[in-house]
Amino acid sequence: MTSQVRGSQLTRLLGQWHALPGRHRRPDYAALAAAVRGLIADGRLPLGVRLPAERELADSLSVSRTTVSAAYRALRESGHLTSRRGAGSWTALPNGHRVATSGLWAAPDDLDMIDLGVAASAAPPELITATREAADDLPRYLGTAGYHPVGLIELREAVAAGFTARGVATSPEQILITSGTQQALDLVLRLSVPAGAPVLVESPTYPNALAALAARRARINTHGMDAGSGWDGELLLGALRQGRPRLTYVIPEFQNPTGHLMDAALRERLAATAHTAGTELVVDESFVDLPLDDDVIPPPVAVFDRHSRVVSIGGMSKAYWGGLRIGWVRASAPMVQRLAAIRVGVDMASPVLEQLVAVRLLRQSATIVPARRAELRHRRNTLVETLHALLPEWSFAVPPGGTMLWAELDGPVSSALARAAEDVGVRLAPGPRFGLDGTLERFLRLPFSLPPTDLIEAVRRIAGVHHDLDRAAARSSWRTPAVIA
Repeated sequence: MTSQVRGSQLTRLLGQWHALPGRHRRPDYAALAAAVRGLIADGRLPLGVRLPAERELADSLSVSRTTVSAAYRALRESGHLTSRRGAGSWTALPNGHRVATSGLWAAPDDLDMIDLGVAASAAPPELITATREAADDLPRYLGTAGYHPVGLIELREAVAAGFTARGVATSPEQILITSGTQQALDLVLRLSVPAGAPVLVESPTYPNALAALAARRARINTHGMDAGSGWDGELLLGALRQGRPRLTYVIPEFQNPTGHLMDAALRERLAATAHTAGTELVVDESFVDLPLDDDVIPPPVAVFDRHSRVVSIGGMSKAYWGGLRIGWVRASAPMVQRLAAIRVGVDMASPVLEQLVAVRLLRQSATIVPARRAELRHRRNTLVETLHALLPEWSFAVPPGGTMLWAELDGPVSSALARAAEDVGVRLAPGPRFGLDGTLERFLRLPFSLPPTDLIEAVRRIAGVHHDLDRAAARSSWRTPAVIA
């Protein structure tokens, strides 16, 4: 975690901090304080980070030091900043706040909040029966210590069978069970990415992957994706050849957050180029079970792997339930053993009962997964129709699968819109959360994992504050500059 943020860095993160509904009624210091609170709320400004000195930030923002001083005072009064005279000011969290399901900081009284920060669905009804059956099977494990660093053999067999059915011959020895896909990625990074090593990721990409890479102090380079068409194959492969990163992280199935699907030809070339460049290719398959328009999707990237360069990670959060916390790594058997050795120093092993539940859910995949797809297809179509009706000025490609779409707004106001939406009971993940240094302000990720009624109401509220944002910006742009003497 960065211990200090410079004035230039905070300025980039703040972006269009003036653009807030009612900005014409709000003094500069209040708008600045609200923008900093927004950065803390959506996780782009971590807790315990030292903010720049007042004069440094004032110079960077081209405002008076009095404005910054008043903003810092307002942040201290709201509990978002702690200061020591002569030492500096650090970001903090007001008493009574907690971590929301999306990983964002939130107050505890948010029961009526429509949370569009999370791209995962509620549990399937089969979970209750699977849990009861798993509990009945638990006694045969109770005579042991319960630590299985690589995972229960029956779950590893089930996951390996899933890979084999998709065309990638896999043995249980090639599978490591983890506590979710995020831990799978973290373990791979611990093994493969030393501090300062170059890595390549898509932009935009999954925020928690960026956080994991930052924790490893990796040197992050990005391949910019087109919002409408996805990957530019020549640019992506060129970045691999020229940069020769230690590791490349991609999400080929219904990419998070854009929803794009990588074609088979690029998958094959990607695996071959990774070998030539000496790059380990980490393929995140979190959404592989969720094609919505066609059950046929391209072969896994690992099908084209001839040199053990591809490491596949995935889990049960998207097609089944995020609360189950079951993920996995598919790699060579020796690498699985090395990952297990690292894993022992992290959390020993995944819970036995949850693994037994996962086995039973995977046995019912032929029932659970098609039902989940049908549910998500209906919700996606509802969200698309509502956006076309209430926010026709936004543009987006309808994703062929997954749980989200990537909307391009009519201005660089994603963070401002997220702050305004919070006031009307909608939690959003603004575009900059999916990139580096405050970029992607013209974009917003919109999951369609909630019930249709919630999606319709959320878009209605977003449209209301968005139009207020437009009117406030228009009025503000026509104001006569005040003369200050």
